[in-house]
Amino acid sequence: MKKIFLLMAVALGFAVSDASAQKRPGYINPSQPYNTQKQQSTVRFGIRAGLNLADWEGETMQSVQDLADISGGSFSQQMRTGFHAGGYVAIPILPGFEIEPGLQYSQKGTVLTGKVPVEQLDFLNTNVTITNRGEYLDLPVLAKVYVGEGFHIFAGPQVSYLISNKVKAEAGALGIKALNQEFDVKSSFREFDVAITGGLGYRFANGFNLSAGYDYGLNSLDNNGSFDTFNRVVKTSVGFTF
Repeated sequence: MKKIFLLMAVALGFAVSDASAQKRPGYINPSQPYNTQKQQSTVRFGIRAGLNLADWEGETMQSVQDLADISGGSFSQQMRTGFHAGGYVAIPILPGFEIEPGLQYSQKGTVLTGKVPVEQLDFLNTNVTITNRGEYLDLPVLAKVYVGEGFHIFAGPQVSYLISNKVKAEAGALGIKALNQEFDVKSSFREFDVAITGGLGYRFANGFNLSAGYDYGLNSLDNNGSFDTFNRVVKTSVGFTF
């Protein structure tokens, strides 16, 4: 959780110095010209892109560690670094409140790194890296509430469709790569993933915006129901509302 709050703080820190100079979208000031009021109360479109730090949580991770313990090896779990990019529609409902459906491409998965002893070379530990590369189309529907001049919080459901899912296995010792192979494992994973997503953001008066959020997967990724394993994704984004 410390990593999540740190990323949110970094993403929003640049907005603090200009906070007092901005007006929150959705607020209609009667003293403003008609054209300005109309712009604030109409549906607008935007684009967004940013960094993903993805991971898995659940029984699969425990099973991998148990297997490593039995074999005398060791594994550590790391976040997979990826990105997301797409568009959204900002729909004003009330002053300071918007509904924001969107569609974006998003990279998820996890990375396992460790050492596994090889019987033929008992004085060596083979370095192993296993990377799951899950590629999704995300459809979030966010409720966005402005709590200050440009600052907002958002939350809502998200449905994701699995486009591609591959596992890359790499192994080697003494600088020699003995294994470098990729496997298609899409059929073993659910096509649809459901999550709750939420976070914090800041929108400038010119439409430029920053946000940091977290996706919390609700349904198991395993298509066969053998293991309960869930997607977890930290996201930082930059965007522009037209």
